[in-house]
Amino acid sequence: MLSLCILGFLAEEPLHAYELRSRISGLSGHVRPVSDGALYPAINRLRAAGYLDRHQQQGAGATPRQVLSLTESGRAELLRRLREPGEVEITDRNSFFVLMAFLSRLPDVADQLAVLRRRLDFYSQPASFFYDRGRPRRAAEMTDRYRRGMLTLGAATRKADKEWLRATIAELEAELAGR
Repeated sequence: MLSLCILGFLAEEPLHAYELRSRISGLSGHVRPVSDGALYPAINRLRAAGYLDRHQQQGAGATPRQVLSLTESGRAELLRRLREPGEVEITDRNSFFVLMAFLSRLPDVADQLAVLRRRLDFYSQPASFFYDRGRPRRAAEMTDRYRRGMLTLGAATRKADKEWLRATIAELEAELAGR
């Protein structure tokens, strides 16, 4: 997801690494703050792949800043990753949020719809944090209040996600029909 964040934020504008890290940390927040030890190797991998350029820009002080920008192949890679997200980017809530942060970059509404439909389809599968012989356990079955709480909150989140997905899919379908 770090690579997707880098590509997505640099698609908006060129940034120096400190500002890029700040934006990524804001998006992932308390869940996965990004360290220099993760950010710089990811930047280097993306540069080696030809997705990023780096150039010097005069800073406020005497020290020049290294500014990163997206190349055309980087833009193409961003669009490919948005159009064809991996399974974890659909099923993991935090990963899906990162995907959503940049989904409007896809110029084709049909591609956006396909991603949202995959997420909605994911919700058609039974799921739980806890299983009994392969069967998902429900909140009502839990005697542990904290596990029951996890399942209750998960169910509420799932319901809200599905409502938002259905409404947004309907909006996008209406937009396509109106063209």
